Parts: sequence; structure tokens; C-alpha cells
Amino acid sequence: MDRILIRGGNRLSGRIAISGAKNAALTLLPCALLTDEPLTLRNLPRLADVDSFGHLLNQFGVSTMIEGARPEDFGRVMTMRAGKLTSTVAPYDIVRKMRASILVLGPLVGRAGEATVSLPGGCAIGNRPIDLHLKALEAMGAEIEVAAGYVKATAPDGRLPGGRFTFPVVSVGATENALMAAVLAKGTTVLENAAREPEIVDLCNLLVAMGASIDGIGTETLEIEGRDRLHGATYRVMPDRIEAGSYACAAAITGGSVELVGAEPRDMRATTAALIDAGVTVEERKDSLFIEAANGLKPLTLSTSPFPGFATDMQAQFMAMLCRAEGASVLTETIFENRYMHVPELARMGADISVRGRSAMVRGCADLVGAPVMATDLRASMSLIIAGLAAEGETQVNRVYHLDRGYERLEEKLQGVGADIERVGDG
Repeated sequence: MDRILIRGGNRLSGRIAISGAKNAALTLLPCALLTDEPLTLRNLPRLADVDSFGHLLNQFGVSTMIEGARPEDFGRVMTMRAGKLTSTVAPYDIVRKMRASILVLGPLVGRAGEATVSLPGGCAIGNRPIDLHLKALEAMGAEIEVAAGYVKATAPDGRLPGGRFTFPVVSVGATENALMAAVLAKGTTVLENAAREPEIVDLCNLLVAMGASIDGIGTETLEIEGRDRLHGATYRVMPDRIEAGSYACAAAITGGSVELVGAEPRDMRATTAALIDAGVTVEERKDSLFIEAANGLKPLTLSTSPFPGFATDMQAQFMAMLCRAEGASVLTETIFENRYMHVPELARMGADISVRGRSAMVRGCADLVGAPVMATDLRASMSLIIAGLAAEGETQVNRVYHLDRGYERLEEKLQGVGADIERVGDG
């Protein structure tokens, strides 16, 4: 199994190209199921999860063709065509690898009138039930049955009538599934207290490009007028705001300066505000974001919350960065109850972190020291990379398959800005 070795202490300096967003790509890919015409996605990141989702689409009879990168994009181009669906069953063997697989439920029941999807897997960062996905579909007229580890959703008379649903708590995935089901419903669907993440806006923009009717894009109330059919489209995946924020933290912990090429500042306001509060210089430039940390880091008090709040997907990276801040920081995780599994691994590297319930206190100015550490989930993996960049000696990060799910060409990008980092195999 591959490992990543980091010899810390180098100041990062240079330019890093930001890839297409993983979380957006995994939401846009299932839109191919909504039409029998070709859907082409540009700027797709080269990630294990994207490949897995492509294999899942193949299970339904979707043809997929991947091109190389175009000059204007860092990522790949994939064209998908679901001319005729040959199956509406998403099997356990594929779904267990990736929680985002549940996002085929909405488009399948929307187009085919039925879907059978295995209960999902993914990172072990806490309890993430799919009850809101199912309740939203039920409110739109679907009949739901859960048995033997599978969810079966059926539309009466082969097509959902549409309906109104208010999410009791904000749910990104449930909003996405409901949106994709609603665009092919007979009538109008209203989703209230919907998620407002940039990835939701990206999904809405693609659906509109395919002929959907959606009002309220970017707000907490979405009104979708169902269409009889959607057509194909060509669409560019948005830049990855979490990847950009992660590399900003990497630059900051090393006292470096990097230009994040292709980053979209409008999608990162909470992250950039937190960086500025920590004493980091953040400068918006044309088509890029410049990050510099020349005068040390200040402690922070942060709490995760749905967009436009501070993203839970940035909590682990900020925790690692704040290990070098001058004072004590407090981080509170409100989204997932088990998202502090990186704390014991950071402690192996000399971090002084104490956890009580959903809050963690990080006592900064720690002298981080390289050590063998174990990645437990995607963002936790990146926090260990960030800590390793500032640690004395060599850090060995194991279970790097987590990183491959969400960070494209990680070692290459960090090597390009001066990091001493490499991937090695057991052989």
C-alpha cells in the first residue's frame, strides 16, 4: 500500500493550479441519467471517486468517454450518454466505496420511475443517515421501501407528481437528490430550507443548461417546475474551494506565499475570513487567490456550519495550521459528531489538542515532529500532510487512498511549490 513521505521545514512558494471540485463533480455526474442525450463535463478532477462514479454509471447502461485535459482546463473531459437505461439497481460492491453514490437515487426515480440503491459507505466521520433524502422523495410522491441493505423508490404511474418539502435541518446531499428528482416530475416542487452551498448552485446551473426550470437558485427556497424531458449539455465543473483552502493552510503553516490559480474567492468567504483573522494575507487577483503568511499565525475561535458558514470540510486543515499559532484556538464541530479522529494522529506529531464533546482546544506554538501517522478520512489525511510540511524530520502518512479520493496530483502540486514530499510503495 502506498505511503506519503514528507520532510518538513520548507517554506512553500509559487503557484498551485486548483482542480475541478470533487464535491461538485460527484453531484453533476448523475445528471447524465436525466437525459438520453450526451452530457459533457469539463474540468473533471482525476480522482478515485470520480472514476468509481463513472463505473457506477456504466452499471445503468451509461456510456462514458474520457478525453485528456484541454488547454483551458486542468482536469479531464468526460462525455456520458444514457441513451437507454439497462438497469436501475446500484449494487453494494460499488456504492459501499463512496457515499455520493446515493445521488443516483433521485435522477433514476425521476427518469425511470424506480430505483434500487444500496445504502452508502464513504468516510467514517460520523452518522450520516439518508432519512432526509427519502422523506423529500416521499413528499414528492415516491413510495419508499428499505430492506436488506437497499433502498427502493418507486414513482406511482412511472412519474413523480412533485410536492413541497421543508428540510428540518440543512442537508446538502438530500437537497441535491431532491433537485434531480424534481426536474422531471409532472408538477411543481418547492424545497424549503434547502442547502445553499456553491456545489448546489453549480448543480442548479447545469440542470438549467439541460432545460430545467428552477427559481431561487442560491437561496434557501427552490421552486422547480418539472419538465417532460431534459436535453444534453456541455458544462465546466466549478473550482474546488476545499482544495484551495487546504493549500492555503499549507502555505500558512510554513510561513509561505502561494498563488492559488483558478480559485473562486466568492465560494470561499468564510475560509478567507478565517485566514485573515489568523494573520494571513489574502489578496484576490484576476483568476487567482494569493496567500502569504510572513508574520506568524494568530489563534482563532471557529465553529462549523452550513454555507455560508465555515465549512466542516475545512475544520481538520485549520486545526493542523493552528498548531503553530501563537496562543490557544477553539474549534467546534457542529455538522459531524465523529470528525476529530485526526486529533490522536496530530498528537503523535507533538500537537497539544484536547477534545471535549464537539469542541477541541488547540494550544499553539507546538514544535511539531515527524512521525508515522494513519489517515482516517479524506480531510483528516490532508491535516496530516499540512502538519508534516511544518514538522521537523520525516512524516510518514499511511492509508493515502483517502487522499486519492479528494486531492488530484497532491504530491506534484506541493513539490511544485517547494515541498519535500514523495509517494512510495511497499515494494
